[in-house]
Amino acid sequence: MKPISPDLSANAGYLENLFAGCGDIVSRTFTLAGDGARVYVVYADMLVSRQVVDEQLVRPLLLNKNLSAAERGDYLNIFDFLAATSVVTADMKPAGTLEEIEDAVLAGDCGVLIDGCERGIVVSAKGFPNRGVGKSENEPVIYGSKEAFCEVIRVNTTLIRRRIRDPRLKIKQLQIGARSKTDAAVIYLSDVARPEILSEVTRRLDKILGARPDAVPDSGFIAQLMEDSWKSPFPQVQATERPDKAAAAILEGRVVIVVDNSPQVVVAPVTLSCFFQSSEDYYERFHIMSFLRLLRHAAAVLAVCLPAFYISAVYNPSGVSSLLLFKMAAARAHVPMPALAEMFFMDLAFELIREACVRLPGAAGGTIGIVGGIIVGQAAVEAGLVSPVTVIIVALVGIASFAVPQTSLVSALRLVKYVLMAFAGVLGLAGFYLGCAAVLAHLAALSSFGVPYFFPAVSADLSDGNDAADSVFRLPFFMMKRRPIFAAPMARRRMR
Repeated sequence: MKPISPDLSANAGYLENLFAGCGDIVSRTFTLAGDGARVYVVYADMLVSRQVVDEQLVRPLLLNKNLSAAERGDYLNIFDFLAATSVVTADMKPAGTLEEIEDAVLAGDCGVLIDGCERGIVVSAKGFPNRGVGKSENEPVIYGSKEAFCEVIRVNTTLIRRRIRDPRLKIKQLQIGARSKTDAAVIYLSDVARPEILSEVTRRLDKILGARPDAVPDSGFIAQLMEDSWKSPFPQVQATERPDKAAAAILEGRVVIVVDNSPQVVVAPVTLSCFFQSSEDYYERFHIMSFLRLLRHAAAVLAVCLPAFYISAVYNPSGVSSLLLFKMAAARAHVPMPALAEMFFMDLAFELIREACVRLPGAAGGTIGIVGGIIVGQAAVEAGLVSPVTVIIVALVGIASFAVPQTSLVSALRLVKYVLMAFAGVLGLAGFYLGCAAVLAHLAALSSFGVPYFFPAVSADLSDGNDAADSVFRLPFFMMKRRPIFAAPMARRRMR
């Protein structure tokens, strides 16, 4: 660490050499009013608000006529003096080293050094361009807030603070990334979150800090490094772009991690049932929302199991009705491929169309997806490559996967689907049942920060069965008086 020297020329020379070749770094040396002491100001263009720098910093220093040496007194107290007489902003802090000035400039603040003073000043002047608070695109709802997080960490923390106006809402800031020095924040309710979960989140973040990664480009980077089991395809933390969903998670006792430059926040811990919950589940009457949530669970099972069950039924027709069996046999009479290859071919073609639609512009992507799916399916059936039943199954599986509200879980289900298909193709109906049992056993063995992943289907006694009120079904609010298992035992009650 290089301390700030009383010699302004030495400090300025160090910073000029440090930022040599950085065309976006702006610096200026000018003379204070009064006895003519020199001041050095440095900032990054477009990362700061020029209005704040000019109107609240430079102009007051240049126009203040009372900055005589006698009135300033000891230069070591220059920070307090300028804070009281010249700098027209409350958001300022002292800096004792040139590294602090460097970090402040790169973070979008303004660094101030004064000749003869061994302390600098960091003035908050962030004003970098951003898209502001937009509309949620990946998690749309009919009822409720339409706001979404953006790429600016302070905007995101403000959106949460606006929904939870409680001094016990804690926002702990840290920097991750040896080169990117990305700002991050851990947000939780101090009296609701479990201490052991907080300790585990802190331990894993400290481990990431100790690894000193070059950069943290997105919250997904943090999510992957914090997961319990990297081998599992199932997400063990939740990502959301909705402030109301993040605030609801905090009120349940969970921890939210906000990362600068990322429009999504990380929520931990999580259970499998959390991925089937949508924000609007709580904004509409429980009757229809319980039905829709049950429909989502059924859609997930359909998306995973239907192709494998069809393959096993073709190889082991004993459990299928005779009429359905005749229909399937007639449809596959001229298909040259076995059922496993047929299903793989058609499903991969659908996945290819879906991936292509993501890369195309919005309107064109939807059109190409519909037209491409119809054309490919029709042509494949007419050419005799696949049966009409296979096309129907692939279409149903695609529609069912879109009914699951969390994209990360959908991706896991897509991978598990192929595993079950392979089991069914090799072992038939027994392989299908064996694969389903293996998936259930894997889910039962997973945990997220010490919380059982399959809760409350397993270990329901940990909360005396109270979490069942908000799992597959959503019961009325007067029956949901206690917080989920994520909350500390003494803070479980949320409604008297």
